[in-house]
Amino acid sequence: MLGVILALLIVPLAAGLACAILPGSAKVSPVVTGTSGVTCFGLVLALVPAAAHHDLSYLSYLRVDAVSAVFLLATGFLYAAVGIYSVGYIKHHGHDDRYARRYYAGFNLFGWAMLAAPLMSSLALLWIAVEITTIVSALLVAIEDTDGAAEAAWKYVLIASAGLGLALLATVFAYFAGSGVLGEHYNLAIGPLIQHAADLPRTPVRLAFVLALLGYGTKVGLFPVHTWLPDAHSEAPTPVSALLSGSLLAVSFYAILRYYQFTAVALGSGFPRDALLAFGVASLLLAALYLFGQRDIKRLLAYSSIEHMGILAIGVSFGAPVALAGVMLHVLAHAAAKANAFMGAGVFTVKYGSKQIATMRGALDLLPWSGPLFLLAIFALSAMPPSGIFRSEFEIVYGGLGSGHYAAAAVLVVLVTVAFLGLTTASTRMLFTPAPRSLSAAAARDRGEPSAWMVVPAVAGIAVLFVLGVHPPGELTDLISRAVTQLGTVR
Repeated sequence: MLGVILALLIVPLAAGLACAILPGSAKVSPVVTGTSGVTCFGLVLALVPAAAHHDLSYLSYLRVDAVSAVFLLATGFLYAAVGIYSVGYIKHHGHDDRYARRYYAGFNLFGWAMLAAPLMSSLALLWIAVEITTIVSALLVAIEDTDGAAEAAWKYVLIASAGLGLALLATVFAYFAGSGVLGEHYNLAIGPLIQHAADLPRTPVRLAFVLALLGYGTKVGLFPVHTWLPDAHSEAPTPVSALLSGSLLAVSFYAILRYYQFTAVALGSGFPRDALLAFGVASLLLAALYLFGQRDIKRLLAYSSIEHMGILAIGVSFGAPVALAGVMLHVLAHAAAKANAFMGAGVFTVKYGSKQIATMRGALDLLPWSGPLFLLAIFALSAMPPSGIFRSEFEIVYGGLGSGHYAAAAVLVVLVTVAFLGLTTASTRMLFTPAPRSLSAAAARDRGEPSAWMVVPAVAGIAVLFVLGVHPPGELTDLISRAVTQLGTVR
């Protein structure tokens, strides 16, 4: 398995460097990116059977367990799907070779950083990997060279850097707590910290968790440190927005889970769960309300991402095994659904020449593939059966009720319903409202998809959502069960 893990680190990095420096790379970059994405997804799939039964540790710096494997699966699938989608997206937009070279190089390096983060064996290396995702993604947000993109990227850098400063301070407190038990040469390795968590001093552990929740929560998009997210998602190229929402937010949540693991043992589960519940409910409330009245389709989906990150935080706060299983499944299902929604939004913006929802009418008729696929993605994000998100949210609510969190479970159901109304109201206008008569003839002549490259990945995403909702594969079920055991050792 060491070869597989090393390949996961080498392949996307090599792809990014090749796209940046090879002569004529603008022409070969789509092939390099698509091949790298599919290869990395295959490598992640190869890790699943082993990670479902035991932890993998190599070279003192690399570690894969069931929890990290779940997040690797989400990132690996999106890297492949969105990489293929990018071929049609970049080709249709007609950007010059310099733009394409910069885009594909940044895209592959972004995928590399997000794959590297869950592979890191220590909290320090994890922080470095998340910091790299910030640098690369900020450059991708600004790549359009517009005033709006520059402003969104600057805002993102300022807020995310402040958050990661807090996360670095959390890393320092975690080292202080661990070194007192494990010795001065303790290197912030995650495994020993969890193993000896019961012996850790309480005050530095408490500070470390709060700072990590605030710091990494900035990258997750939790309220009140979410303000960069709608702007960055709106201004970034659509494939980048898909990776930001489906993978980057989840990878940052993964970092919080690592702090949660040893904090729950050191302090008891009450404190970290209460903190996650507070941030989760506040984020879900904000997103549910802001989904109403959005004018930009990508900002609409950005607030939907905040909603689902709130759901993850609430699910962990319930603590019940079935709720934790729902959280792990939700990471995968949300990645597929949100990437599909953004890929559909990208087709809409190409077709209508605008991101404004008011200009998008009759999309279900105008786009015979992307229209229905976008509708299915919205249904999935709204937890309609038989999607994977319906299954995951059902498990989270069931776990909340089973663990006695009746009020929190009720609030979750109510706010998710409000979010459903906001999301579907805007989507219904775009999909089902007929185009104005003045535009209907031109729309009829222009009926069809911009590119097959922008449709095939969305079909794959819908297939994944259906499989996750109806009958997840046995190896995936084993992986999630083991992840639940690792996260839920403290009741």
